[in-house]
Amino acid sequence: MDPVIIVGAGPVGLALSLSLAAQGVPSVVLDEGDGTEEPRPARTVVLRPDMAALVERLGCATVRDEGVRWAGWRSLRRKQQMRRIELTGDSGLLGPLHLPQHALARGLRAAIAEQQLVQLVTGARLDTIEQDGGGVIAHTRGPGATWWRGSHLVGCDGARSTVRKLLGIRFPGRTAVERYAVAALRTELPWHGEALLHRQPPWRGGGEEITARPLPDGVWRIDWLLPPRGELVTPETLVSRVRDTLSGWCDDTTPLYELLDTGVHTLHHRLARRWRVDRVFLAGDAAHLLGAVGAQGVDEGLRDVDNLAWKLALAWHQGGSEVLLDSYQSERRTAVASRLRAADQSLPVLRGGGGLRTYLPGSARGHDSLLTDGHLGRGPLGAPPSYPHSPLAPQGDLEGRIAVGTADGAPVDDIRVTAPDGTTVRLRDRLGRGRLLVVLVAPGTAVWDRRHWQSAGVMPQLAAAVDGLPARAELLVTEAYPGAAAHSVLLVRPDGHLVAAFSGVRSEALHAAADAARGGAGQGGAGQGGSGQDGAKESGRPALVAKQERAEQDPAKPEGAGARRGSDRTADVN
Repeated sequence: MDPVIIVGAGPVGLALSLSLAAQGVPSVVLDEGDGTEEPRPARTVVLRPDMAALVERLGCATVRDEGVRWAGWRSLRRKQQMRRIELTGDSGLLGPLHLPQHALARGLRAAIAEQQLVQLVTGARLDTIEQDGGGVIAHTRGPGATWWRGSHLVGCDGARSTVRKLLGIRFPGRTAVERYAVAALRTELPWHGEALLHRQPPWRGGGEEITARPLPDGVWRIDWLLPPRGELVTPETLVSRVRDTLSGWCDDTTPLYELLDTGVHTLHHRLARRWRVDRVFLAGDAAHLLGAVGAQGVDEGLRDVDNLAWKLALAWHQGGSEVLLDSYQSERRTAVASRLRAADQSLPVLRGGGGLRTYLPGSARGHDSLLTDGHLGRGPLGAPPSYPHSPLAPQGDLEGRIAVGTADGAPVDDIRVTAPDGTTVRLRDRLGRGRLLVVLVAPGTAVWDRRHWQSAGVMPQLAAAVDGLPARAELLVTEAYPGAAAHSVLLVRPDGHLVAAFSGVRSEALHAAADAARGGAGQGGAGQGGSGQDGAKESGRPALVAKQERAEQDPAKPEGAGARRGSDRTADVN
């Protein structure tokens, strides 16, 4: 059976391979590098709580062992504290998780090492993509040039994506939207475990904005917003910034510190015109670049993974419709475009100038709210996306359809649910398995014996309705859900977005909603479409051929699954 080919072994590509494996889909990850991660403490990742849970669900232990969840958020302007937000379980708010990017990638690679369905190939540089009716063929340069055959191909190969260039997809946007001087250092600051945003600090040379975010073992990442004129950052000026900042925060006394890493971080805003060309997709930085005003590129790339993986898995196992596969671009590109638009509208207000200042007429607290939302993952700059206009949304008036505390297309709350085996888990723990979730709101079930309530009330009727759905589904029970009355039934996608909610058991309406969520009937398992002797032949439509350079080795292409090397030695896919 043909695997999914993933080009690029950064956090997004690695996470996609693990997410597909969790749903029974094999993949080949093509890594241009040597498989190692250079430790760069100043290059870090901020993950919102739902994406941190996704990565941990995939088996990445470093998010737990080497990440820090912010205990609070504090913002200052000059010498005045504008706000402080407690981010703990007691407050009902969960802070973002912060860790070095090399630690995240290392944890994902360690999880892949335990996987039988993922093959990680190092030193593989893509130079050719061809498509036909049955699959995708990719050629890589490197030690032993190789042809790879797959059901689909996903370009997770970064801002300079070879996949995007081979497909001829434009990547318009803005260059150098913001620039930051960055330092990672070990020291002790007055705000233990809390992230800090300091605007217009009162000391000389403080600049317009400084951000400090904690890492494990007393390490902090500090970012200084640089002026737009392109100020040169030398080692001497950066050390001077460090000392002035620490002295300003610590009552004019510079604490002891150990400088671990430095750099300059330049943020760009770009959005690929297309995210899908037949069986080839773009994800992560290959599809979008963002990061100004607290937005997080890796977090956004993991949302691409969460959205795409279950759709590819459904297409691989059962054959996904064009509606299902097209929905990846329509949902994710729209969400990222909205995020970029919000950031572009906010920047003139926050950085000075522009007619948009009328939205927040000189309000320092309004500016602070914008930045806080961006950094904490709230509002238009940072909130998890909703897909209210998704092509997978049920159409028409469905019997018994109701509104609950979560809007259709939005992420559901992470409530406690009872699983079929009787265990009580978080709803988020049941996501990412390629199944729809059907959640019954049944007060009192937590104190009943499972054997009794499984055969009582509406449960037998609902269980029969779930068994008859056109896609695999799991039946869960919860005590309560915000805005939902007793006996409400919620249909949830594998990525945690609400499809629809119903009052009671509405078998036909539930069936119609599930059919819409899978994009209608598929065309047969795509994972098997390219197998056999005719797998590489065209099927009545022209092949897309995109090349940089033809290999001088044996040009024979694979006729079945897996790969063929120039030396005629067959590579093991799994």
